[in-house]
Amino acid sequence: MQTRVESGKKPKTWKRMTLMIIGVIVLIAIIAGVKVMQVMKMMAGFGPPPPSVVSTTKVTSENWQPELKAVGSLRAVRGADLSLDIAGLVTEVNVKSGDDVKEGQVLLQLRSTEDEAQLRQLEAAAALAEVTFNRAKQQLAVQAVSKADYDTASADLKGKQAAVAQQRVNVARKQLRAPFAGRAGIVTVNPGTYLASGTVIVTVQQTDPVFADFFMPQKNLSQLKVGQKVALSLDAYPGKSFEGTLSAISSKVDDQTRNVQIEATVPNSDHVLVPGMFANVAVQVGEEKKYLTLPQTAVVYNPYGETVYVVRKKSDFDKAQAESQKSAAASAQKAEAKPADAKKDDKKAAPAKDEKKEDPNQLVVEQAFVTTGGTRGDQVAITKGLDEGTEVVTSGQIKLKNGAPIKIDNSVQPANNPNPTPQEN
Repeated sequence: MQTRVESGKKPKTWKRMTLMIIGVIVLIAIIAGVKVMQVMKMMAGFGPPPPSVVSTTKVTSENWQPELKAVGSLRAVRGADLSLDIAGLVTEVNVKSGDDVKEGQVLLQLRSTEDEAQLRQLEAAAALAEVTFNRAKQQLAVQAVSKADYDTASADLKGKQAAVAQQRVNVARKQLRAPFAGRAGIVTVNPGTYLASGTVIVTVQQTDPVFADFFMPQKNLSQLKVGQKVALSLDAYPGKSFEGTLSAISSKVDDQTRNVQIEATVPNSDHVLVPGMFANVAVQVGEEKKYLTLPQTAVVYNPYGETVYVVRKKSDFDKAQAESQKSAAASAQKAEAKPADAKKDDKKAAPAKDEKKEDPNQLVVEQAFVTTGGTRGDQVAITKGLDEGTEVVTSGQIKLKNGAPIKIDNSVQPANNPNPTPQEN
């Protein structure tokens, strides 16, 4: 009897466990349903997302001058570090730092009193030899002396004159003269300084005009010709351009870099260009061309191509989308016949869009593919995909998609300068 009672209790326990599990599942389902209804109610209460704030500009047409750009350095037409080939004590310094000097001007003098005294002695001996020679010449005319005495007097005169000329050279070597007109550099030598042979005393540079040396790839050789216009821009003079001409092209291409050296001549009457300065060089090649232009920030570069966001009215955008869908459907029908039931379903589903009340004048964006050309400063050329006057988004594209509503705020615009210059605080 005890065994029967225990076996009778087992079905009741199993039923209770089953009812508990079912109750828990029902409770979880009720809670989940309530939560889902609350979330759906919250989502239904949310309105459409606010329009994204963007800046825009219109596509303009501008003339572009084709250019080849490079980096170069300035070099004086003539420049030299001056020194003397003999040692000596400095007695005079006749030039100051930054002075304009003339060709042949004495810049520095070494002590030369001994050489000058010897020069005067030799000049006196040469003068006596000249008198002796003239006397012998007169006596030879009347046959008062022999031809041998006359030749001896002539040779002695020539020897004394050669000694004078040599000594004058020695005296001149004690003077440093400007080999050409130009501007002196920094002078650090003072009177009383003893200079060793070969010591650099001062540099002289002829800086009007100056040369600009730069390199171009060999592939551009066919576009380069002597006489083409060249424009230089320097960090030292932001916003200012220096015009020059291409004056020489090297006769060989560097076999390591495959670049060719180019020389341009730039006028420098105000002497603001200094040899050794860094310069950005632009060589004008070909004739001006007209391109549609946009700021580079307006173009979104993707692996599948370059795109821009064009500003449209909501009504125009919807109309264009509908026409696109019609043309796509027509193309699909040609490829494969569409079932009649599907057509009826499409006709019934189409009016669903009209249930939403939207402002037809609301501004939205349409993504458009473009083909870009060259760049110029902050600008990029558009060769295909846009028409002049089209309004395009220039900033804020990261939060946009096709058909997204926008709000235009052009109080701040991205840079759109064809010749930008670095700004320093």
